[in-house]
Amino acid sequence: MVALDSEDDAIARGESAPDFELPAASDESYSLADFADRDALLVVFTCNHCPYAKAKFDELNHIAETYDDVAVVGINPNDAEEYPDDSFERMQELVADGTIEYDAYLRDESQAVAEAYGAVCTPDPFLFENADGEFELVYHGRLDDATNPDEEPTEMEMRDIIDRLLAGEEIDDEFRPSRGCSIKWRD
Repeated sequence: MVALDSEDDAIARGESAPDFELPAASDESYSLADFADRDALLVVFTCNHCPYAKAKFDELNHIAETYDDVAVVGINPNDAEEYPDDSFERMQELVADGTIEYDAYLRDESQAVAEAYGAVCTPDPFLFENADGEFELVYHGRLDDATNPDEEPTEMEMRDIIDRLLAGEEIDDEFRPSRGCSIKWRD
C-alpha cells in the first residue's frame, strides 16, 4: 500500500467539473446532468479496498443523508484486474448491503475520469457548486482532519465547507490534502 496526499494542481477553483458518463453499482448510468437539480456536488475518487477510503465510508454516507441539496458521488477508478477487491461486482455488493449509501457509486473502468480530475489517491474529494447549471469547483481537499485510517476525526472540515457553501458564503479555504492509497493505474 502506497499512501499519497492529494495534489493541489488538479482542477483549479472556479473551473468546471469534467463531464462523465459512467455505470453505477445500482445498474444505472450517470453523468453530471443527472445532478443538475442539486446545489452542490461532492465527487470523491474512492475504492472498495483501501483502508483510507473505507475509513471515510461512514462520513460520506452521513453527508449524503444529511444534505439533500448536495449529491455525493463516489467514483472507483482502480484497476480491478490487479486489485479484484475493487471490482464492479464488489461495488454492487457494498451498495446492496448498505455499506455505501451515496447518491451514486460509479465505475471509471477506463480511468479517464480520474485523469481528467487530476485525482491521485483514494479518497480524493472535489466539491462543486451548481452555478447556473454548471458545476464549478469550490474546494478540493480532505473530508476531515483524520489523515490515517485508525484516527478519529475532531474536525469535520467538508461538512463545515458545505454548510457555508449552502448558506451562500464564499469558500476560500486553503487546500488541505486528502491522504489515501494511490490510485491503482493500469500499466
